Amino acid sequence: MVSIIGVRFRPAGKIYYFDPLDFEVKAGDHVIVETARGVEYGLVVLDKREISENEDMPPLKPIIRMATDEDEQRVKANKEKEKDALAVCRTKVEKHGLDMKLIGCEYTFDNSKLLFYFTADGRVDFRELVKDLATVFHTRIELRQIGVRDETKLRGGIGICGRELCCHTYLSDFIPVSVKMAKEQNLSLNPTKISGNCGRLMCCLKHEEDAYEYLNSKLPNIGDLVHTPEGLTGEVSDRNVLKQKVKVLVHVNGADGDEKELREYKVEELKFRPKKPRRDSKDDAAEKALRELE
Repeated sequence: MVSIIGVRFRPAGKIYYFDPLDFEVKAGDHVIVETARGVEYGLVVLDKREISENEDMPPLKPIIRMATDEDEQRVKANKEKEKDALAVCRTKVEKHGLDMKLIGCEYTFDNSKLLFYFTADGRVDFRELVKDLATVFHTRIELRQIGVRDETKLRGGIGICGRELCCHTYLSDFIPVSVKMAKEQNLSLNPTKISGNCGRLMCCLKHEEDAYEYLNSKLPNIGDLVHTPEGLTGEVSDRNVLKQKVKVLVHVNGADGDEKELREYKVEELKFRPKKPRRDSKDDAAEKALRELE
């Protein structure tokens, strides 16, 4: 068996695994570890646990030591230095006339590297900018181009639900989101209503997808013919997925002859043969626009 702990280096960031050695480590502690970027200060989010040596796990690096109060002060000092570094970099970007938007920057714990994050429509030749910045900060400079989702994750914000963005609070990785999820949940295909702050489809469309897929699989499609408990045949005109009820337009014998009447039934009361999913042509244009947001 092998002991491991899970460590994060930023809120809602990816979890990395390390060997705790003989240190008494628990969730909530801070540790100093060596990463591909250099020596880093991280937060333990997964308690020490034992895993089998046969599990598919890459070789683990050991933690260097438990973090101290001095380490915490150093992290705070680095945060203050990052504000000044970002202001200097913005000035240098304007000086070199580069078409790029700076999002943020961060020092590694040991100040061996300074990373700048930016967005741009295309590729940017920032070689001269890197040389200029290295002359100012006297450390290794790295510029990383990120996408709009990553930009929103770094910046944070409030979603249309009134809560903090999922990607900034707890989603460590972006999950695939598709137009099919919005249609499955019977949401409006208006891009402004199902797009997040990043301009892409909202990550939360995935949260209830499994439940909606299961509930929809038990319902007939709109337009399907069903048989009611009274022995009538009708066409499904509306569905309530969460209540598992459908409205059926049935033919009844009224005073004026054959009439149509809208009745509501529980799905278990009906007999039907599900058809293939229908495609509404009026949604084609909206869906085409939405696919560009995926």
